[in-house]
Amino acid sequence: MKLRWLPGQLALAAAVLFAGGHPPAPANPSDPLVVEIHLSGIIEPITAQYVERGIAYANRMHANAVLLELSTPGGLDTSMRGIIESIVNSGVPVITYVYPSGSRSASAGFFILLSGDIAVMAPGTNTGAAHPVLMSGADVGKTEAAKIENDAAAYIRSIAQQRGRNVELAEAGVRQSKSYTDEEALQGHLIDAIEASPQAIFKQFDGKTIKRFNGSETALHWANADVRVYAMSSREQFLSHLADPNIAFVLGAIGAILLYVEFTHPGLVLPGIAGAIAIVLALLGFQLLPINYVGAILILLALVLFALEAHITAHGLLAAGGVAAMLFGSLILIKTPWPGAHIHLGVSLSVTLPLAFIIIVLLRAAILASRRKAVTGAEGLMDALGVARTDLVPSGKIVVHGEIWDARAKDTSQVTAGRRVRVCGMEGLTLVVEPVEDPSR
Repeated sequence: MKLRWLPGQLALAAAVLFAGGHPPAPANPSDPLVVEIHLSGIIEPITAQYVERGIAYANRMHANAVLLELSTPGGLDTSMRGIIESIVNSGVPVITYVYPSGSRSASAGFFILLSGDIAVMAPGTNTGAAHPVLMSGADVGKTEAAKIENDAAAYIRSIAQQRGRNVELAEAGVRQSKSYTDEEALQGHLIDAIEASPQAIFKQFDGKTIKRFNGSETALHWANADVRVYAMSSREQFLSHLADPNIAFVLGAIGAILLYVEFTHPGLVLPGIAGAIAIVLALLGFQLLPINYVGAILILLALVLFALEAHITAHGLLAAGGVAAMLFGSLILIKTPWPGAHIHLGVSLSVTLPLAFIIIVLLRAAILASRRKAVTGAEGLMDALGVARTDLVPSGKIVVHGEIWDARAKDTSQVTAGRRVRVCGMEGLTLVVEPVEDPSR
């Protein structure tokens, strides 16, 4: 039974798949509304877009607060600045909250934490370590490095000063890459409180008045707050997963195998389409990541060594070299100072070894098939041995491969019935043969 989709149904399906994570309206309109946003993992364009959209939504809904939960090792400077711009320009107060216990808000997360109207950390969390580092790890020279550091230091000073936080400790987190526990941050006046849950935050600050980034004052009313999570859209979740270097690497390997299958078996179509999609998705993921070209070259070298192993009898040495090159190449392919933003050894091994085996086996099979003598058609009959069924004077009948063929003797060769012959040519459907000495005679 075929399902027929109407245009309206298709539009509805697309809306469900790519819709933003808008929370429903509060159950009780009189209760304060707090929009909760989760910023976890690396700060990159997709997560920044999600946070900015969530803050904009809270402003459209005239929410009483935005609760931005942070658990991040840091990320891109441009994405961080976009988030901070949304925070400081928000008409709705933003609570930046390092949560849950055991998490951190390091590097770019330190800037975001200090930019909040109210900055809170859960017990057992840490922040800081915000010295700017180039994603590629390249040496830009002392002058350029000093410019980058001074720019970041000035930015954190302006944020801390405007929010009434400790400017000296904030700058030390940038210039000296100092890190702070929750207690150290509170004692140093970098944050406003240490609380174990969002409800504790609402209870502590309810009824208080805070000074906003633009100098205005806002009274907080958070009693019985209705907290609604603003989730990522399906599209953002999908793209965010692609930014995981492990997923991008696996997709790239799968795409390479499928494209190879399509090239060696033209006409299958499906492997080619699936392989092309996997490669495009992998490239999209790598576009969000810093690529080390040495690692990329090592992976290409590995593919060359796999191909040579299939061509040359090297007793596995070329294959072993290819495995080592791909293993090391994949481990250094993503060059970034962010913890956890590398391809894991287990993922690299689980991709490299099967990929090497598949490429070598398939390529060797293709090479042997190309060298193997054809067994069908005219090519398959050349040099085939048969037996004369009748005298060839000069034409008659012979039996080759169990089939009776019209044949004629080559030149003036004398072929009698029962004589062994070899096919040496073909004229239309008539075989040209020559006599072969019978070893039994």
